[in-house]
Order: sequence, then C-alpha cells, then structure tokens
Amino acid sequence: MAEAILMKGNEAIAEAAIRAGCRFFAGYPITPQNEIPEYMSRRMFEVGGVFLQAESEVSAINMLYGAGGAGARALTSSSGPGLSLKQEGISYLVGSEVPCVIVNIMRAGPGLGGIQASQADYFQATRGGGHGDYRTVVLAPASLQELIDLTVEAFDIADRYRNPVLILGDAVLGQMMEPVVLPDMLTAFPDKPWATTGAKGRKPNIINSLYLIPEQLEEHNLALQRKFNQMEATEVRYETLDCAAAEAVIVAYGTSARICRGAVDKAKALGVRAGLFRPVSLWPFPGRALLEECPRAKLFLVVEMSTGQMVEDVRLAVCGRQAVHFYGRTGGMMPTPAGVAEEILRLTGHKGGQR
Repeated sequence: MAEAILMKGNEAIAEAAIRAGCRFFAGYPITPQNEIPEYMSRRMFEVGGVFLQAESEVSAINMLYGAGGAGARALTSSSGPGLSLKQEGISYLVGSEVPCVIVNIMRAGPGLGGIQASQADYFQATRGGGHGDYRTVVLAPASLQELIDLTVEAFDIADRYRNPVLILGDAVLGQMMEPVVLPDMLTAFPDKPWATTGAKGRKPNIINSLYLIPEQLEEHNLALQRKFNQMEATEVRYETLDCAAAEAVIVAYGTSARICRGAVDKAKALGVRAGLFRPVSLWPFPGRALLEECPRAKLFLVVEMSTGQMVEDVRLAVCGRQAVHFYGRTGGMMPTPAGVAEEILRLTGHKGGQR
C-alpha cells in the first residue's frame, strides 16, 4: 500500500487530477483556491501537460471547451464569483456534450463577500446558473482523501457521460492539511471517437450546441434528458452514521458534516437517538436513500454554512412525512458541534447541552 503523505487540500485536488490523466488546466486566480493553479503551473510542465492562466474566468471555461472537445482530460477551478462567470460556458459544454471537471472551492458571499468557508453556492451548483435545460453531477467531499478519490472519479464520470462534473468544496477543505494516499498514475483511458482530433481517414467530427430547427433541438434536448436520467439512476452517493435507529437525523455535507459527527456524539451522550446522513452527490441528490436509511426518523435537521439551500432538497425528499428543520451559519461563520447538538436537544424536547 502506498505511504500516506501530508498535503493541503487544494494541492491534493491538483495532484489527483494529474494522476487521473488531466493534461490541460485553464484558470484564473481567486482566493481560496489559488493553490490549485499555482500547483498546476509547476506540475503540468513536469508531466508534459498544458497550463494556461487565462485572462478571465470566461476565457478559462471556454478553453476547456476546446481542450475537452479535442479529447483531453481538462480541469478548471475557481470560487463562487468565478463560477458565476463560467456559467454560460458550462451550459455550452453540456449542450455540446464535452466532458471536463470543474472545481468550486466556495467562499462567503454574496458579491465579493469574504474568503472564509461557506456553502452558499449549493443552488448555483445543483440548479445550474446557466441557461437552458441541463445538469451536471455535483460531488461534495468531506475529507482530503475524499477530495482525491472524488477528483479521480469525476474524470471517469465526465468521460462516461460526455458531461461536465463539478466538485464542490469550501475554504476549509481547500486550505487544511491531512494525511492522504495518492493513487497511481493512470495510463489507460476510454476511447473518444467523437473528439475533434483531425479527420484523416474519417468524416469530420462536429461539436456543436446550436440547433436552429426546433424539432432537431427538441430531439437533442430529450437525448440529453435521457442521459441525465441515467445519471440519477446510477451516480447517487451518500454516507450514513447511526441512521437506522435514529429519531433525529442531521443532514449535512462537506465541512458541515465533519462538524456534525461531533454533534451526533454529544446528542447521543445526552440521551437522544441521533444520526447523520451525508449526501456525497448533491446532484443527483440521494432523496430516496434518505428515507430508506432513516426509517425511524421523527425529524430531520439540515445543517449548512448558508441561510438554507440544501434544506429545500431534503424537504422535497421527505414530502411532509416528517418535520424538516434548518440550522445554519453564514458569512464565513461555522456551526459548532455543541451548537448543533443543542438545537437537536431543543427540537426533541430533551434538556441539557450548552452552545
């Protein structure tokens, strides 16, 4: 087994992408993800890849259109304001069926906000800020090892469906350090007969999202929807902690889920049968699994570093069967295990616990 090494989250993402076969990176500096392009600017040269610091986020996402369309495994990274600028390009990539991986290391907003951790880009990621009917798989790691594993997996998913995949992290995951085990350098990749690699000996490949005849565009959109339906059926990911017998289930992802593990322990020590359900895929959201894994739940408490966004998907999944509550901190402030546990005690009518 490979030896564990200590790495910063952003650098772990970059190294994992390289080991997954990424040989094209285009991006633009923005805190708190700057270590990704910084690391790529050095490592891409070493592995024979291409690093480009684009003149803007708009340019960077459209550079991925070209590199991904030519068959390369391509990556870009940014934070909330930069992802806002990339949204038109993401819609183009989906419409043209060009695979790539996009990383968002979330910061506090709205506007320029602050550089502290936040989870307020959930709607942007799962609903899509661009135009038209489209979807991207959204993966939300909660540890640095998972950052690495999901980055590698994201490239496979992108190629499998010819669709962008988004990795949603935050400033805590991007800046913290943990021991990780890096995968071996991948050398075998799927064939891409659709790519624009030159037309010698075959008809030209055309990558396009423009359909001026309505019947043709409808046919294209329905074909994309069938692909999205397949993603929903096969790409759901989640983790549970003591959910089977829990009366109160916390639902949280990413850094918030790490915090809520401590809240579960505190609540259980005070007599509450508590559990934690952690969505790993934010889209497709594991709504059916939430109900199946928590059969005795009387209430759900959604914990986010926002004013409440994922709570809507939990309410849609529960569909009024149980009460769904929300607890959040925003602006770069973070929940604490004691604060979440106290909210669980309040909701279940138990006494004890201090913030």
